[in-house]
Amino acid sequence: MSISSVNEIIDPEFYPRGIQNTERLTSFFTKLKVLQNTQKGKLNIVHIGDSHIQGDVMTAVCRYNLQKNFGNAGRGLVFPYTLAHTNGSPDVRFSSNVKWTNHRNILPLNGSPVGISGISLTSKSKSLRLTLQVKNKDYFFNTLKIITPNNESLFERAGEVEKTVTIKTVPKKVVHTIKKGETLSTIADHYNVSTAKLKKENKLTSTKITAGKTLKIPTNQTSEKSVVNTKYHSETFEEDMNYHFFESEKPLDRFVLLPNNEAPLYALNGVVLESNTPGIIYHNIGVNGAKYSDYNKYPLFFNQLKALQPDLIIVSLGTNESYGKIAPLDYLKQVQEFLLKVRTQNPDADVLIITPPPSFLPHHRLNTYVDEYAKSLVSYATLGQYAVWDLFQTLGGMHGVSKIYGKGLMNPDRVHYTTNGYQLQGNMLSNVLLNAFKEFNK
Repeated sequence: MSISSVNEIIDPEFYPRGIQNTERLTSFFTKLKVLQNTQKGKLNIVHIGDSHIQGDVMTAVCRYNLQKNFGNAGRGLVFPYTLAHTNGSPDVRFSSNVKWTNHRNILPLNGSPVGISGISLTSKSKSLRLTLQVKNKDYFFNTLKIITPNNESLFERAGEVEKTVTIKTVPKKVVHTIKKGETLSTIADHYNVSTAKLKKENKLTSTKITAGKTLKIPTNQTSEKSVVNTKYHSETFEEDMNYHFFESEKPLDRFVLLPNNEAPLYALNGVVLESNTPGIIYHNIGVNGAKYSDYNKYPLFFNQLKALQPDLIIVSLGTNESYGKIAPLDYLKQVQEFLLKVRTQNPDADVLIITPPPSFLPHHRLNTYVDEYAKSLVSYATLGQYAVWDLFQTLGGMHGVSKIYGKGLMNPDRVHYTTNGYQLQGNMLSNVLLNAFKEFNK
């Protein structure tokens, strides 16, 4: 099911409960109203979570719906998940000529610079090239921002491209298709090579051959091959307080990063793509298996949040805490620590916390932990000065898993949701945000 086909569709079985404590979204809604009325400026929404968010299915639908209403100002934060050997959004593709070392926030501290994406990528190669290709034309970009540890100047951009062609002499490849009645010795005689060489070249243990198969023929003959050599002339980025950036008048769909040869180590935390048009930028940050405590142990994560200039921060965490059987009070303490760190670095950003969705514990046991987490988040919302959306109860609460699974919205593990399930959640989230904004305007 495509994003466009599920837009505006809410399953009648699941009527999304409204956002509670919406007065904590006043600053964001005020800015949103100005954007709507003037069609000028950009608003940044940053959605932080775990595996429910990393794949960018729920968030892609919410991004699409909000940008449809208020304008598309860009794709936002992207990260080379494939180079870290994990899943990510399919709309942006990264490739590199070298292998990168990765470290995730769910792992013990080891000195790796884990920042805004929750995953660090590092390399020492002076010859590295990192290519970014945007597959969705709606997210071609005019501005590209590079986020690195302590905003170090670690990368340069590929500017002018110089291509040269060289001619190389290579061994000529000869392949023979075995015909009916031929033997290994007759084929060897035909090509003036020994039977022993023919066996060695093809790793044969006997002289028995089969018609229709092919044989590689060892030869001293050579052929010429044209090789295209590409050389990039590097150019420096401009520098801002929290990131390095490049701006282009025409929209781009491709970009190549090169190393700054003066740097001893290359570490990439994230790339931000923006367009020249006003509207919403919806960043998604997710790490499979992540908990509040995993984000809390990395100060660089909270420091780099400033680079995204968040107007609204949405948080979706709690499923993995339940698998760790973390007590509700300890869970709430981690939430409080997270909020304190967020607000210290981003005092002007509003916060919306989403309760974890229904799930089962191992062996399909009822998950009483997420039930308690949801109740705690709702109860603490006013004191904690954040808005909350109770996705847990919207989807049927602790006893809703079987119903959700029966409707094809949940995977067999009864923890993760299907594509349709996440798209439904994205539609519901954008729906409750739009409804809350309408009430604000009244």
